[in-house]
Amino acid sequence: MARVFSGIKPTGSVHLGNLLGALKNWVAMQDEHQAVYCVVDLHALTVPHDPEELRRATLSLAQMLIAVGIDPERSTLFVQGHLTEHAECAWVMECTAAFGELRRMTQFKDKSDGSDFVSGGLFTYPALQAADILLYDTDQVPVGEDQRQHIELARDIAVRFNGRYGETFVVPEAVIPPAAARVMDLQHPENKMSKSDDGEQGTILLLDDPAAIEKKFKRAVTDSETEVRFDPASKPGVSNLLSILGAATGQTPAAAAESIERYGDLKAATADAVITLLRPVQDHYRELVADPAETSRLLALGADKARSVASATLDRVRTNLGLLAR
Repeated sequence: MARVFSGIKPTGSVHLGNLLGALKNWVAMQDEHQAVYCVVDLHALTVPHDPEELRRATLSLAQMLIAVGIDPERSTLFVQGHLTEHAECAWVMECTAAFGELRRMTQFKDKSDGSDFVSGGLFTYPALQAADILLYDTDQVPVGEDQRQHIELARDIAVRFNGRYGETFVVPEAVIPPAAARVMDLQHPENKMSKSDDGEQGTILLLDDPAAIEKKFKRAVTDSETEVRFDPASKPGVSNLLSILGAATGQTPAAAAESIERYGDLKAATADAVITLLRPVQDHYRELVADPAETSRLLALGADKARSVASATLDRVRTNLGLLAR
């Protein structure tokens, strides 16, 4: 059974795009893979942050992952900062990657452009990401196109290390999950829905109440026509609503359009479908928030399972590098 690894950073609020575009696939992959899922809190340190907010966001994100269907008994769910192996392996990754490789990473260029403070951690971020992946003998990494370059770097590092020091790492493969919904901003359908814009009217947060969801969909941008059809190029707003409706109800966007004639009906139907989809998620999340000790227990279970794999990998790394045994 192939092992998959995915991580998510505890910044911003989890939104509908995260659920339909990635987390639903995470849940589904538990059935046919050894799934390793990580809240990557160390990655959040690359920019200035509020410590209390990071603590709160890390716990909240872990609870949300469980609420959407990640089963800590079937999968390995843990917090990155709970394992020292990640930081140690990241240094090995930095020493194996070439400076030019890190400099060419487009996300560093995008995130550092115009910033007053650019941390060294932002530059070496892909090395830590490579450590996250390679520590778990990962076969597949489900990613969006924006992360493919980082996965290719992890592959290159693994191949280079294996060539220099002997077979140590499994060389992972980047996998673009099929049929993942691409959820766009309700106000700006040319842009992806973003979890960093949690105050914007174009983003449906997983914890939005029904009234807020209805209000946001009522105000969703469509166009000056009247025909309900799936045509992302010429009707991005309407097509976005159909994509959401289809993903929330298990239909294709085109099938979702067949029974709807007016934009108002489309907005109402999409809001109803999303409210229905999120209700059990919100109920489960509230149960977890009411019992933080249970979340701590589940994360400790996940950390133990993760450590059993990561420590074995790191032992191989240390031995093959020639580091003196502890």
